[in-house]
Amino acid sequence: MKRPKLKKASKRVSCALRYKIQKKVREHNRKLKREAKKKGVSKRSKKDPGVPSSAPFKEEVLREAEQRRLQIEEEKERQKQAAKAERAKKRKQEKESASKKEEPKAKKAREVKTVKRPEKENAAEKNTKKFLCAELNKVIDASDVVLEVLDARDPLGCRCPQLEEAVLQRAGNKKLLFVLNKLDLVPRDNAQQWIERLQQEFPVVAFKAATQARHEKTAKRRSRIKPSNQIFDKSRGATCFGGKFLTELLTQIAADKEGDKRLRVGIVGFPNVGKSSLINSLKGSPACIAGLKRGMTKCMQEVQIPPNVNLVDSPGILACPSNPAAAIALRSTQVMDSHESVQEAVWTLLEQCNKQQVLLQFNISDYRNSLEFLNLLAKKHSLFQKGGGLNTMQAASMFLEDWTGAKMSFHCKLTEKCGLPAYVTDAVVTEMWSGLDRAKLTAGNKNTMNNVRFSSQANSISFMSHGPTAGLLVVDDLPEEKGAVKPTNDVVVEAENNEEVKQKEDTNVDESEEVSTEEKTKHVQFKLVPNNISASTVETDDAYDFNAYFK
Repeated sequence: MKRPKLKKASKRVSCALRYKIQKKVREHNRKLKREAKKKGVSKRSKKDPGVPSSAPFKEEVLREAEQRRLQIEEEKERQKQAAKAERAKKRKQEKESASKKEEPKAKKAREVKTVKRPEKENAAEKNTKKFLCAELNKVIDASDVVLEVLDARDPLGCRCPQLEEAVLQRAGNKKLLFVLNKLDLVPRDNAQQWIERLQQEFPVVAFKAATQARHEKTAKRRSRIKPSNQIFDKSRGATCFGGKFLTELLTQIAADKEGDKRLRVGIVGFPNVGKSSLINSLKGSPACIAGLKRGMTKCMQEVQIPPNVNLVDSPGILACPSNPAAAIALRSTQVMDSHESVQEAVWTLLEQCNKQQVLLQFNISDYRNSLEFLNLLAKKHSLFQKGGGLNTMQAASMFLEDWTGAKMSFHCKLTEKCGLPAYVTDAVVTEMWSGLDRAKLTAGNKNTMNNVRFSSQANSISFMSHGPTAGLLVVDDLPEEKGAVKPTNDVVVEAENNEEVKQKEDTNVDESEEVSTEEKTKHVQFKLVPNNISASTVETDDAYDFNAYFK
C-alpha cells in the first residue's frame, strides 16, 4: 500500500521473501542448464586460439585472415542490397498487378525450373582425368622452364618418361631441370649418389621444402627443446634449404632470356612429391594449398616471385594402372579415394621392405600379414572404432600418409648403370646444360647438403624401386583399369594360348550339361586362399584337421 506522503511505493521486502526468490531463480537456472546439457546445447562460445608465434608465416596468415573477413563483410552487404532491390521490385510488380485486376487472367503452363549448381558441377569436372591431363598440358605449354620435382626417397620411381619426352618435344626450346626434394628423409651418401647419377642426364638441384607443425603438441615440444638441438629442429621443421640457390638459378635463366617478359617456370611431378610446398617455400608465404591428401591441386595456379619469375603450379601426374603394385600404392590418387583397397596397398609396400627394419621403425612386435600389422599399428596409436574395435582403415590411411608425406624415412639403392633413355640424346643433354655453370650448381648443392640434417642409415628403411613410373598425359592413352591393387604374393594363373582356354571352356560346358544338380550339391569343393602365414605357424602340431575330427 502506498503511503500518502511518499511519491513512490517502497520496494523493500522481508529477508525471508528475498531469499526465497533468489532460491527459486537458482533452481530455475539449474533446470535450464540440465536441459541444455541433455540436448547438447552449449552457450559458451569457443575462443579462437589464434596463430601461434612459432608459425612460419604468421604475418601472412593474419593478413589473409583480415582480407577474408573484409570479403565476407562485403559479401553480406552485397546480399543485403540485392535483397532490398528484390523487395522493391516485388512491391512494384504488386502495384502493377493491382491496377490490372479488371483484365482476365490467362492460365499459364507450369514451367519446371531447373536449379543450376555451377559450383558442384565445376568441382565434379575438376576431379575428372580429362580435366587434370588438360591442366597439366597447359602448364607444359605455358612454361619456359619445367622443374620436375622428385622425392629423394625414390627418385627413379618419381620420374615420368612420358612427361619428360613431351617437354623435350614441345616447341620453344624448353629447359627441364630436376629438383630433389625431401633430402632430410634419406641418408647423406644415398642422396649424393642419386644427384651424381641424375646429373648425367639433366641438371639437378638439391632442395628441402619448408613444412609446418601439424599439431600443437609438436609446437610445444619444440619450444622446450634446448638451443643445442636448434639445427635438427630447423632441418625437420619450418626452414627451407636450397631455396635461395634455386631462386638465384631461375633469376639467372630469366636474365639470359630474350625479351622483357617474365620467366614462367612450371612445377610438375607425381602427387605428394612437394610441388606446392616448393612454391610456398620460394614465395615465403602459403600461396598454394599443400597437405597430406593426394591430388589437392586441381588446376594450374601462377605465383609471382621477385624479381622476374612466375611459378606455375600443376596437378599431379596421373599414374597409369599398368604400373607395378608398389608404384600404384605410392603414386596413384585412386588408393586414397577408396577406389582401390588400402589394406592391400599397405601389404604391397611392406613386402618391398626388410621386415626387421619395419619392426624397428614402428616399434611393434612381429606380424604375419597386413591385417595383423594394421591391428598392431592401430593399437599402438589408440585408433578405435565405435564399440571398442580397432580401426584398421584409419591405421592404413595413416601408414600411407606417412610414406608419401614428410615423415617416413626410407631410401632406394642405386640400380646398375644403364644407358640413357631413347629420348635423351647427347644433343639434348648439351642443350639442357647450356647457360648453366656446372661448377656453380655443384657448389650450391654442396652448400645445401651441408646445412641439412640427414637421416641415419640405421633409421632409414631400405626400399626396392621398380624404375620410372608411367604417367598419363592424354586420357585416350588410358588402358583398362584394374579393380584393385593386388598383393605380389597372390598366385595368378594365365593360359599360354587362347586356343587352350577355349578348349577348356568347351569341355567345362559339356561336363556341366551331363552332371545333374543333385550330384553338384553332393560334391562341394572349397578353394584354398593363401593367408600370408609364415612356415613356422603351418608346421605346428596343434593344427585342427577337419578330415580327422569332423566326420
